[in-house]
Amino acid sequence: MKPSLHTDEWPSLNQYLEGQTPQEILRVAHERFGEQLILACSFGAEDVVLADMLFRLNPRATAFYLDTDFLFPETYAVRDRLMKHYGLQHTQLIQMKAALSPEEQASQFGEALWLRNPDQCCQLRKVDSLTKILQRYQAWITGIRRDQSPTRASAKIVEWDTKFGLVKWNPLAAWSWDQVWAYIREWDVPYNELHDHHFPSIGCTHCTAPVLPGEDPRSGRWKQFTKTECGLHPVKQAE
Repeated sequence: MKPSLHTDEWPSLNQYLEGQTPQEILRVAHERFGEQLILACSFGAEDVVLADMLFRLNPRATAFYLDTDFLFPETYAVRDRLMKHYGLQHTQLIQMKAALSPEEQASQFGEALWLRNPDQCCQLRKVDSLTKILQRYQAWITGIRRDQSPTRASAKIVEWDTKFGLVKWNPLAAWSWDQVWAYIREWDVPYNELHDHHFPSIGCTHCTAPVLPGEDPRSGRWKQFTKTECGLHPVKQAE
């Protein structure tokens, strides 16, 4: 088992990583945690970039996705393209499903829970599954970028995830949307076709809408509510 990070290392490590490429950040993360490191992949632009970088670094690396049973057909399609493109096994791209089927959820909590209590719906279909898989690892990789929203503006490259109790790596924290797409085009990375139709942030079919030019990239999520996060990442205000 690879050694974990000590808290007294974090300031100097973040200072070093701040000026490094995402590839170097992933290399350091992999060097520290090895098989105890996993990528969270929602199949959005940031996550397919990280998948490309990670599987180039280590073809035997591991990722997971949260299958809520309400993903877009285009999301499942890019999943299949990624698996073929990188020659992945299902043990490398792990599917995490909610404990309740949509029908069981409707029976216990009523129809269309996402319209009445989206936080509870996200808890049941995402957060519980995420909690379950992260218990198996010491560190995880996310596609958080600081300019995605005000709640992500203070994200560090590496930080302690107080909610799930492990180390969290954000290799793209300093990258812009343009840098993400420049990488996708340069390396011909498979991506979700919904991005071509004004969906910068893609979640479940019931809670994702197109975004108009100039709007916050996450403003298409839960449009009827003030909610902008599904609960996977603690909400933090910009420093």
